[in-house]
Amino acid sequence: MPLRLNADCAMNGEPRLLLDTNAIVALLQGHQGLLRRVQAASWVGISIVNQIEFLSFSGLSDADRKLFEAFAERVDVVGLNRTDRALLAEVASLRARRSVKLPDAIVMASANVHGAVLVTRDDQLLRMGIDSALGCKVASF
Repeated sequence: MPLRLNADCAMNGEPRLLLDTNAIVALLQGHQGLLRRVQAASWVGISIVNQIEFLSFSGLSDADRKLFEAFAERVDVVGLNRTDRALLAEVASLRARRSVKLPDAIVMASANVHGAVLVTRDDQLLRMGIDSALGCKVASF
């Protein structure tokens, strides 16, 4: 299934994508529609939060860990640094405006600061993406 953007979201050129943990899992499992979108993207990133979430799955095999590590080497991993004032301000703003868990706020803020579409199947994040005050930066796959 191709990436579906929110109805009001217009993309010009190749998109910048930040993948949520569930999108990373789907991609590494071979989701073809998502793979095509990632290959067409001008930039692909993940948040350090997504990296931690993936690596903390119980029962993660050595093969899965190696596959993820190879994947993480090919994308930008957006970290948290106290000197990244734009990211910290965006996280704080999202938390103040919406009742969202801190990890989700970090992931969404990472997408916003990097001008990327957050690709996820998380219902709460998708609903937040429909909120015009937050912009049009969330898409399902």
